[in-house]
Amino acid sequence: MGKDKWAAVSAKLSTMSGDGPKSAYELAMERLRQKDKEASVDDRPLTDEQKAAIAEARQFYTAKVAEREILHQAALPGVRTHEELDRLNEELRRDRERLATDRDRKIADIRGKKPS
Repeated sequence: MGKDKWAAVSAKLSTMSGDGPKSAYELAMERLRQKDKEASVDDRPLTDEQKAAIAEARQFYTAKVAEREILHQAALPGVRTHEELDRLNEELRRDRERLATDRDRKIADIRGKKPS
């Protein structure tokens, strides 16, 4: 190894020695930041407008899920067979998944918007 390489290693070690040991969380976060940097991922904080829009979207979809569950509960007393019950439960499951997907898509759209 040449002098320059040893100097670089020595400089790196001297800066690391003052930091102390890092937790697994800190190491994982460093690796993620490095991957984001290599992938050119933009790390910009959300604006207040975006935060409000995300909160509104979450609240809207939470209300839609609650509404769907109320309708499901209202339909249960009329169930006569296991097949009907299975069908109602499957419909509820599909509706929850669809609403969660819609919510996540909406939030991703909001996050993707450039600050105005």
